[in-house]
Amino acid sequence: MEAAAGQNSKGSSTLQLWLAYPGDLAEAAAEEACAALLDDAERARAARFRFARHRREYLATHALARVALSYAHVLPPHAWSFSVNQYGKPSPIPECGLRFNQSNSVELAVCLIARPDAAAGEVGAEVGVDVESFARGEGIVPLAARVFSAAERAQLDALPATERPDRALSLWTLKEAYIKARGMGLSLPLDGISFLFEGPEAMHFEVEPGVDDDPGRWRFCRFDHAGHRIALAVEANAAPSPEIAPEIFEVRPPPGSPTRLALGSPAWFPVSATADTAREA
Repeated sequence: MEAAAGQNSKGSSTLQLWLAYPGDLAEAAAEEACAALLDDAERARAARFRFARHRREYLATHALARVALSYAHVLPPHAWSFSVNQYGKPSPIPECGLRFNQSNSVELAVCLIARPDAAAGEVGAEVGVDVESFARGEGIVPLAARVFSAAERAQLDALPATERPDRALSLWTLKEAYIKARGMGLSLPLDGISFLFEGPEAMHFEVEPGVDDDPGRWRFCRFDHAGHRIALAVEANAAPSPEIAPEIFEVRPPPGSPTRLALGSPAWFPVSATADTAREA
């Protein structure tokens, strides 16, 4: 991924992915600048972290979300407020049609923004995003029986042992992005959600009846950046053409000016069938 020279405009895509690096907050001035964008409750929570790396991770993530929202709206970063649903998914106040989701690791924070599309309606698509470092793959494999569906486990077990951590990482991030987009968190049964691979790139998505969703409602993509896997889930019904490269913006650190990055065109994959239909086929 390389910086796209001369591209600092606000862009035209309805889908934007924002990146920040908590390590950039190692300098006191950068950390203070991020904290200044947050509200009192967020600053108080940041102050409770025992380790500096976790405090910086929190500050970078929450400052990044404010900067990203303000890039799509006239409200300045410090002026945003947020409501959360019963599962903890945040929504911006005031209601302005923007939808967003954020995720973080110690070394990378991400925020996915869906802007309103006048041709599609008054609000952006529901979105979810997850990021995990490559190192997490080894630790996810032993959790397969608890978090992967039977079909996913069968595909995982069929892989050579050396390839399982990478597959597990993809499954984990895709599931996290989906449940975050739904706004229901772990109230959804992870083993009732299946991402099934059909070759190096092709995948399809299945859900059990208890998940109570239409798989055709969603589109997904995944890609790697800076030693991390990032997965995106986008509501297709509200965004008729999500199969485009999202605009990527990097901010170092979040209060600074954003830089457009050239990612190329990540492969989006569509939903093909519900679990019941797939089994009958």
